[in-house]
Amino acid sequence: NDFDETVKKTTDWREWGPNWKAVGEVHEGLGREAEQRGRMLSASQAYQRAAWCYHLGKFLWFEDAELHAELRDRSVSVYRRALPHLDPPAVRLEVPFEGHVIPANFRRAVGTDPPPLVLLVPGLDSSKEELYAIEEDFLRRGMSTLTMDGPGQSENSVDFAIRPNWETVITPVLDHLARLDLRVDLDRIGLMGISMGAIYGPRAAAHEKRLRAVVGLAGPYNLGDCWDALNPLTRGGYTFYTKSANEVEARQKAYSLNLEGVLDRVTQPLLVIHGGRDRLFPPAHAERIAREAPNATLVIYPDGNHVCNNIAYKYRPLMADWLKEQLASGRTR
Repeated sequence: NDFDETVKKTTDWREWGPNWKAVGEVHEGLGREAEQRGRMLSASQAYQRAAWCYHLGKFLWFEDAELHAELRDRSVSVYRRALPHLDPPAVRLEVPFEGHVIPANFRRAVGTDPPPLVLLVPGLDSSKEELYAIEEDFLRRGMSTLTMDGPGQSENSVDFAIRPNWETVITPVLDHLARLDLRVDLDRIGLMGISMGAIYGPRAAAHEKRLRAVVGLAGPYNLGDCWDALNPLTRGGYTFYTKSANEVEARQKAYSLNLEGVLDRVTQPLLVIHGGRDRLFPPAHAERIAREAPNATLVIYPDGNHVCNNIAYKYRPLMADWLKEQLASGRTR
């Protein structure tokens, strides 16, 4: 497959980005060919594969700043070609934010009127384009999805650095959604955060009570406490996305990315999911989060790695079913 072949071909880390660019261009070419023939399902599938290749090429790869930016932008642009042909289709939203925008992909669930809404928040070097499979888990259960790039994430890393205070992000997003006619139930909004998104989500929920329930997948309690055990690529990612001058500055900023003094105000249901074999953030961090949040449920999979990527068939149905149950009825007025 593409991954195995590209890993085998990459004998020097500097080749990682160019190699994935080449693979992405193959899939993008297949997409254009299918589109010219009016085969839009095949085209959209090829464009998605191309976007994921471009994203993977720049993932924690900073050897060439110009190519890194090109891969980021091509991942976004080619995925946009697929949006109207997804099932259900997606629409790009741009939420006004501090002189720029929060870009997001919105997909409305069918068969439920009006459906609840789940906000999907990526992690350190994740992007909204790569969360399609997770969107599908919610959509198939009658929940609409809004997958966003917040400050320091993917296309929003150009104008913003990572920030801990995500109430400054989610509140403007929800205010903007209230002015749109998306035909979703804004009294039933959940949030699912991945890795660093599992810090952003609870921090937002502590202030923003329009969030009815939160899932935190594989997040740390305090990033600074994990810093010394992080691998060099991940430390490089934090240095880049916090716009730090060096790792010393990034390490100092890492201590601001924490849940200290926050969780007692997260009164909404909180599902904390973690892998027992997570080598980035020890399971003890998840245990502490669950202890300090008054309405938390903790699930640790002993065989799970970071983000439980190796056992997606376990955690994804769990978190999707759990959020469906939490958002089953509107808030009593």
